Order: sequence, then structure tokens, then C-alpha cells
Amino acid sequence: MFFHLPIFQKRLLHLFEFPIFQFALAIIENNLTMKRLALPLLLLTFAVTALAQRKAQTTQPPKTIDQKYFSQMKYRSVGPSRGGRATAVAGIPQSPYTFYMGSQGGGVWRTDDAGWNWENITDGQFEVGSIGAITVAPSDPNVIYVGTGSACLRGNVSPGIGVYKTMDEGKTWNFIGLPNAGQIGKIVVHPSNPDIAMVAALGNAFGPNPDRGVYKTIDGGKSWRKTLFVSDSTGAIDIEMNPANPRIMYAAMWRADRKPWAMTDGGMEGGIWKSKDMGESWEKLEGGLPTGLLGRIGLAISPAQPDRVWALIQTADESKGGVYRTDDAGNSWKKINRDHELRQRGWYYTHITADPKDPNTVYVNNVGFYKSIDGGKTFDTRIRVPHGDNHGLWINPDNTDIMIHCNDGGATVSINGGKSWSHQQNQPTSEFYRITVDNQFPYRLYAGQQDNTTISVPSYSSGSLTDTEEWFGVGGGESADVAVDPTNPDIIYATSYSGEITFYNKKTGEMRQVTAYPHYTEGTEQRKLKYRWQWNFPVLISKFNTNVIYDGSNYVHKSTNKGQSWEVISPDLTTKFAETLGIPGGPIQHDGTGVEVYSSIFALEESPFNEGELWAGSDDGLVHITRDGGKSWKNITPPGMPAMGTVNKIELSSHQAGRAFVAVYKYRRKDFSPYIFMTNDFGATWSTLTNGKNGIPANHFVRAIAEDPDRKGLLYAGTEFGMYVSFDEGKNWQPFQLNLPVTPITDMEVHEKDLVISTQGRAFWILDDLTPLHQLNDALMAKDAFLYKPRDTYRTNVGGWNGRSADINFFVGKTDDKVTLEIMDARGVTPVVYSSKPDKAKGEKELEIKEGMNSLSWNLMYPGPKMADNFMAMVFSANRTPGPKAVPGTYSVKLTAGDYSQTETFELKADPRWPHITTADYQAQFDLASEMTDYITKSQDLIRNMRAIREQAKAIAERSEKAGYSSAIKDKATALNKKLTEAEDAIFQNQIETSQDEINFERKFTNHIARLYGVVIDDHNKPTAGMLERYDDLKKQFIDLRKPYDEVLTTDFPAFNQLLEKENVPRIITEK
Repeated sequence: MFFHLPIFQKRLLHLFEFPIFQFALAIIENNLTMKRLALPLLLLTFAVTALAQRKAQTTQPPKTIDQKYFSQMKYRSVGPSRGGRATAVAGIPQSPYTFYMGSQGGGVWRTDDAGWNWENITDGQFEVGSIGAITVAPSDPNVIYVGTGSACLRGNVSPGIGVYKTMDEGKTWNFIGLPNAGQIGKIVVHPSNPDIAMVAALGNAFGPNPDRGVYKTIDGGKSWRKTLFVSDSTGAIDIEMNPANPRIMYAAMWRADRKPWAMTDGGMEGGIWKSKDMGESWEKLEGGLPTGLLGRIGLAISPAQPDRVWALIQTADESKGGVYRTDDAGNSWKKINRDHELRQRGWYYTHITADPKDPNTVYVNNVGFYKSIDGGKTFDTRIRVPHGDNHGLWINPDNTDIMIHCNDGGATVSINGGKSWSHQQNQPTSEFYRITVDNQFPYRLYAGQQDNTTISVPSYSSGSLTDTEEWFGVGGGESADVAVDPTNPDIIYATSYSGEITFYNKKTGEMRQVTAYPHYTEGTEQRKLKYRWQWNFPVLISKFNTNVIYDGSNYVHKSTNKGQSWEVISPDLTTKFAETLGIPGGPIQHDGTGVEVYSSIFALEESPFNEGELWAGSDDGLVHITRDGGKSWKNITPPGMPAMGTVNKIELSSHQAGRAFVAVYKYRRKDFSPYIFMTNDFGATWSTLTNGKNGIPANHFVRAIAEDPDRKGLLYAGTEFGMYVSFDEGKNWQPFQLNLPVTPITDMEVHEKDLVISTQGRAFWILDDLTPLHQLNDALMAKDAFLYKPRDTYRTNVGGWNGRSADINFFVGKTDDKVTLEIMDARGVTPVVYSSKPDKAKGEKELEIKEGMNSLSWNLMYPGPKMADNFMAMVFSANRTPGPKAVPGTYSVKLTAGDYSQTETFELKADPRWPHITTADYQAQFDLASEMTDYITKSQDLIRNMRAIREQAKAIAERSEKAGYSSAIKDKATALNKKLTEAEDAIFQNQIETSQDEINFERKFTNHIARLYGVVIDDHNKPTAGMLERYDDLKKQFIDLRKPYDEVLTTDFPAFNQLLEKENVPRIITEK
């Protein structure tokens, strides 16, 4: 059989897209001894297989799962509550302690107590986290306009999507338009008509767009008109409205955009415009203002003297930049200040604010916060605020001592004119680039916080004196990637600018620099750099040898002695685009922070299977692999890789060697498409998992990807605008936002069956317990009810007062049937039963159910003692009686729904930090706690019985007296009750009404044994000799304490009954 090879290959061109066909070609390439005739036969074989593969794939239905099967899964914020960048603030004059703050990626927050507590008021309503402007309508504080997209164009700036508005102080919000306006610098609202507003739209931060300019609405945002447009490259950065004459407005125009390697700052089209007809028409102002190449401009009208306007102007000619002022409404201007400290890094700051009452007081925000009291001529006063890098200021016009300020550490409030400020460690708005988790228990999270330090926080708190006690820094800097030794969590490496790496031993406190080549990457022409380390460059510790450290510049660097020395083990793995290798920024000011170092390795991972196998992804669109420790490298860039795309994350599968996922973004080149690629053969072939139509929207660019190690093909994707999940290896995606606020997802790890994520504006979050997702399949979902197998849990003091719980998830398709959950230990004892229709007489607890997924948490406690109704103590009360804690071991959960039942098991594990505590120790504690539970209950039964006898005796005495029976009955009842009261008072302190009454009144037996019981059950070990001794003493005491009661039962009570019989008192007494 013969084939004409060229014709045959041509006919098979369309098959090149199949991974199996590409794999065949790879085999042929490497098999140099293959006979010429064998080639077409092999091609034909693989072609037929590929066609069959395609047919099988196309017959499979789309695999998405109704959210009702995982709707009760919840993300949990784990902090830190250390504020992140905010560039927008506002307040309400009539409510002097109410303020608003807009964060870079965390939405809008409100405080009603001058900054002591903050609450997010946009979660679940905004579809973006980045906030650029907040303005409260002066005539109606219920009306608030919010512009999205911060206009302070840092290298990690997030795009805006338009304007939102509330008419009820933030309870509900509506999107009101301008979806393509990009970054919004300022909004002003008419002083007496809340429906009239003006928006300064800087525009798309990443390239030209025609939606830049000034917009106006006269109907509260129902419609908008663009009334000032300069060009598709120059937008509006600031706008001011004369509060005394709103027809008069001023707008500042600025050319600015971001690229991965540069910040464009300034152009020939910028300047100040003025309107005299409420923004309908505009004229450019000159009259003493600088001309030519202009940068960012900040504006401020003095409300106290509205013809006075300040302009803080950035210019290419340093001698012309500074503070300008007009006192005649813009007809003429004069430069009154050139202090460079007011204009450093002008594209990022350039904020000026006028005092509402004093025409000579004006403020400037920059690295510092400056105040002038001579009309702007000098700014000799520097006001200390909790954090540097300052952006926003709102001053209460009714009381200028009250103000809110924002900076790169969040928002802060002063009520004394800036003498003191509220703290900023109450705002969980941190921005992180990456996330690292360690292997200790409980595991910890690590990252570098933008505009702050590195930080580590626990996944669960172990209990601390303060909110911040369990935080600590780990070296490096704000841009850090962090690597933690997988075998020793005290050994930590962290990165910072210019390729800096620090080594930190937390146990000993040792901190040292182990940078491979100390030099400045910032402010340096990049083509002159020996190594191009991006400021967020990766570092990792080898899983196979923890002395081996890797990091990435444009080369891969390796240390075999914990950073003491380094070697380069790769060629330049980037494209090295010439246009990207100059000094970043211009033409007004450069931005050489290290953010703009480009053509560098941005993602670096080591295979979990093979030592010496490394995968490297660059920020300019390349992926390489070495399988021999760096001796040779192969370019395995996916065919669909966007040119100059940033490889933000490489996820190496734990299921299969050679299997990997790559998350790529290109939004900084104005391409917002999502890009995720997958390979199963070490990069020989790739599949594209996103097309903008299979679940992740076309403008939700992807930052992070993870595959679940417990279910192959279960993928999680983090995008700029939220979370997505795929159950079918990326063929289809669906939203996975649940209760997570919309915020940029920057990184994620699946760890111990949790999904751990970092965000750019809402700190760290953990989605606890992914096991329900692992179990979902067609057969299970075909049932009307089922129980998810519970995840194993821990007997520990981590996670709150009672430690961890056992989380139980189940599904019910209908709520008519009775649904019960029974928990049983290995001995067959049932600690608790939950029921949708509980039998309270049997001690069943209420089980709330709804159609779909349901969840409950068992607190790992058995039933506690039954206390007398009015028992109250500092340890617990009759309404809150803890029980003995479960012993580590195997437990079962049984779900019954109508006629259906299902049982699953889970393990309760001992805290791994305490290997010296044995199961026998836990059992000894449980046995004592259980014995004490019964003993206390019996002692309280005596109290209940004494009270019942007294009540009956009193009732009989009262009724018999009214019926005319002998007064001896009343006397006998009174004597009996007196003895019972004395007996109860010896055991039970009835004077205690609230918990700390124990301090005032003598403690009785019940208080003492309750105290001991609390000590016993709060522990996680076998009882001490002291506990056992005290318990024995109390039992001996109780023998004597109950003697009066026993005497009443054996003597007084029978005597009372005999008297009743003697007097012929019936059991039911009617009046004579």
C-alpha cells in the first residue's frame, strides 16, 4: 500500500489541532530509525484515533452543575484587617461621624463612628472592586454617586466599569452607566439638585479609547452626555464646581496610560478648561498657566472665596511646575509655589484640597500630607497620618476640624483638625500579588502586602490578646513572593525590589540578605541590567532538597546552599523586546519602581514528581521547561499564547507528571480576554480552556488557576471580577462567587481540601472544605436526598472557644418529609440527633432545612448536665451548658429523609501538635466529664425535686386553708418547706441572677462542681490528679449536703402525707 506523502499530509492539515496527532509527530521526530514507509501508516493510525476522539468529545453534553448542590459552601475572610490603598473618601456634613471610603479593590465602606468600625456597603451589588470617586449630593445625603476605577495609575491598577448610584445612603445601588469610561477621577454634584452631576473620566488605563472626557447627567444618571472631549488619549482627571454658582466649573485634562513596562505621563493636549454654563461648553484657560507638555493637574476651588482656584500642575520643565492660583475665576494665574515635595511622583499623587471656610488654608496630598495657611505660598506644616502615600481628603464644611483622609493604608478620620487620627488596622482591604501556605497546623498564609510589608496570618486563630497578635512579617517587601520550607515553617524566603531575597529564621530571629546579585533595577535603563528581576519575581524552595532555592529574573537562578551562592542555570527565557528595555515612564516623570521591569520570568514552578524539572513563564509571553536541572531548556509556549501576554500562574498537576495549567493575562495591553491553557504531555501539545463563550466572560481576564488535587479536572479560576469553577477540565466554566465579594483574585492554592485565595483589595479568603465538590456526580445528583461524606476534622483548641466542629452537608430536594441527622460514635452512642420535626422529649435538636444543599456544624460535644432552671455562673448557665468533648476516632452520620437513609463516616483526629496525648488520655477525660455530667444532673434533680415538693406542699396548704381544713396542715407545710429551702440553699445559690453575681455571693456546691466541670471539659488531656482529688472531695461534701433532703423524704414528707390522711384532705380540694 502506498501513499503520496505531500497529498496525504495536506488532507490531514485540519487534524493538527488534535493533541494526539501532535504527540504522534513528536514520537516520529525523535525516532530517527523509523522507516520512511512507516510514517504515513503511523499518521493514518493517529488520524483515525484523533477523529474518533473528536467524535467522542462532541457527543458529551456540557458539564455544569446547578449551584444548588454547593450553595451552602462559604468563603471565610481571614484578614489581615490591615488597610490597603484607598483613593476616594467622602462624608456627610449633617452626620459628622459618618464617612465613606473607596478602596483600590475592595468596594465602598462606611463608618458611623468616625472610623472605629467600617462596614462594606457594596458587596453583592457592585460588579467591580476598584473605586475612583465617591460624592455625596450636598442637598440630599441619601444620594451618593460612585465612580469605579481608581485614577491613580499604579502598575497593578484595576479597571473601572462605570458609575453606580444609591438613593438610600448605600442600602441599595444601581448601575447608571458609562461602562467604558475606564478610570474615574472625580464626580461633582449640583449643590441643590442631586440629579445634576458631572464625571471626570480619565478613560481606559491601558490604551486609547474614545470614552475619555467630561460627562454630564441632568436626570440622575438615566442618561449622559459627553460635554468635553480632547482626544482618545487625553482624559479628565479632576473637576471642580463652584458651590456658590454651579454654572462655573473647571476641568483638568491629562494624557496617561499604562503598559507593562512603562507609565505614559503627560502630553501636549493637557491643561485646564472652564465652563460658564454648567458644563455645556468649555474653553481652555491660559492666562499665566504653563503650556506645552503637561502632566497631571489637581484642582481646588475655595468655597469661602469661590473666585480663588488652585491648580497643582506637573510640567516637563521643572521650573514651570508647581502650585498656581487664580483669584479672578481663572482669568489670570500666578505660580505661587514650586516645592518639589508637593510634586514628586506627580502622576500618582497631585491632589489638592481647599478648606471650606478659610480661603487661605489649602492642603496637598503626596508622599506626605501638607498644609498651607497662607493661600498656598508655603506648605510648612506636615500633618502626620497613620500611613504615607496620600491621596484623598474630605473636610466637613460645618466643622473643619472633622475630616477623613485616605492613603495607601486605607482611610483614617480626625475630629481635631489632624492632631490625631483613627487607626487603619480595621479595614480588611489589603492588596496581595501572590499567596503561599505552609504545612504546619493550623497552616498559615503568607504574602507581600502592597504599600506595606510582608505578612503572615493563621488560617484559624488559636486565640490571642489582640486582633494583630498572630500576624508577623517575614522579610522581603511589599511586592514579595514568599517561599516557606515545606519541612520547617520557621525557614522563610521573601523577595522585594531589585531582585532582593531575604532569609528569615523565625525561631532564632536571624534575618539576612541572600540576593543573587544586589543592584538597582529601579530607575535604570533595562537594557543595561545584567539581570531583569521584576519587582514581583518568583522564588521557590525545592521539594526534593530544601537547601536548593530557585528564583527568576530573565534567567533562572539556583542556589544549593540556601542563598549563600547562586548560579545561572538557564539562557534568557524571555523575548527581550527592544522597545521595553528603556527607562520606564515619561515624558513628564519616569516610574522606575521595579514594577515596570519587563521581559522577565514571572512564574516559576518545580514538578511535584521529578527533581530537576522546572517550568518557567515570562511576562512577555513565553513558557519553557527543563527536565534535567537546567542543562537544557525547551520552548513549550502554547500556540494560542497572546503576544506579550503575562504568564501569571503555572499550576503543575498533582495527578499526572507533565500535566500543567497556565493562566495568562494581557489586560495591560488593552486585551481583557481570559486565557487558560492546559497540557498533558510536558508542553508538547496544548488545549485552550477559555474562549469567552464557555462560562468565563470575554472581558474577565484570568490571574490564577488551580486544579483540585482530590479530583482530576476540577479546576478553579480567579479573574479580575470573580471566581469560576469547571467540573470538566475547563470545557465549561460556571460562576463560583458564592458569598465572596467581587474583587480581583490574584492567586490561589488548594491546601488540605481548602481553597485559599489572595485578592487585590480584600486580603485573604478561605473556602473551607471542598469535599462536596469532590463527590458530585450524575448518580448522586439524581437522588432526591443525599448526604455528602463529611471531611475529617480535628479535636483541637484552634478555631475559637470550642475549637473545630464537624461540618455536615446534605441535600434535600423537597422539604415535606421529616429529615433527621444522627451522629453516632464507634460504641453506638448517639451524642446528638437533629430533626426538621424534632421530638423535644427525646432531646432532638431543631434542624432547619431548605431545598438544595444544607449544612450544619456539630460542636463535637455530647449532652451536658441538665442544670436547674435559674442556674447562672461565669462558666456557663442553664441555657448554655457545654458537654464532654468527643474522643478522637471514627464517627458516623446517618441522614434520613422520608424513606431514604444514608450513612457516612468521618474521622475525628487528634491535634497533630500534641503527639504525646494518646487516645487513652482523651478517653479518660471523656469518661470523667461524662461521669460528672451524670453526677451534676442528679444533684440538680434534687433541686428540681425539692422545688416541686415545696410547690405542691404550699399549694395544698393554701387550698386547704381556704377550704376550712385544720391550720396544722399549713403549719406542717411551712415547716417542711423551710427545711427544703435550707437544704437547697446549702447546695444551690439562689441569689445569683447574672454571671458576675458569683463574685458577690457565697458560692455553693453547684457553683463549685460546675467550676470543676468547666476545667475538666476545657482541657485536651487526661484529668490531672488535682481534678480527681477535687471531684472526690466534692462528692464527699455532697453526701452530707443532701442529708437534710433525705431526712425530709424519709421523715417530714411521710408525716405530712399522714396528716393529710388524718384530716381527710382529698387530693383535689374544692372550696366549701
